[in-house]
Amino acid sequence: MTTDAPAPQDEVAGELRIDEQVAAYQREFPLVDPQVETIVSTLSRLARRMSVAYGRQLNELGISSADWEVLKALIVAGSPYRLGPGELAKRLGLTPAAMTHRIDRMAAAELVTRTRDESNRVRVIIELTRTGREKWLESMRMAAVFEEELLQDASPEERAVLSGQLGRMLRRVEEHQPDALGRCDDLDD
Repeated sequence: MTTDAPAPQDEVAGELRIDEQVAAYQREFPLVDPQVETIVSTLSRLARRMSVAYGRQLNELGISSADWEVLKALIVAGSPYRLGPGELAKRLGLTPAAMTHRIDRMAAAELVTRTRDESNRVRVIIELTRTGREKWLESMRMAAVFEEELLQDASPEERAVLSGQLGRMLRRVEEHQPDALGRCDDLDD
């Protein structure tokens, strides 16, 4: 992987270039490590930009990021792609009420079905529909094209190094914030 500094970006919607942002941080807090701050600020900005790009792709498919998370959970569960609403809520870090609302919307869009478990009539089963699976597969196709374009300049060796480094960084954050799950519910108080 090259050690070249990131190329300066044009200002986007009044946002400072990363180097300008880091210079401002250094001016106000001289102890900041500019190299570390450049990496962290770039990762943060990249994550935001990627989230917007994925959201636009999902919008083209007529599904939301929240819908995609449910579809993903059902896919990850494996065939026959079904889970109980409580298990879905747990996997997504949602309250049962929020999960019910999401399932209602997705069932109306025919992305999932909600049926009673024949062996336990009290239990409800949420199952992926053909439409839901097709939407998920198309979103993955679109994401694969976007991600390949994103990493087009990195060799296979560079990708392996980057993957390892980012994985270690993620594990370190998860070790220190094991309950975060990418959500900030505890910060809303």
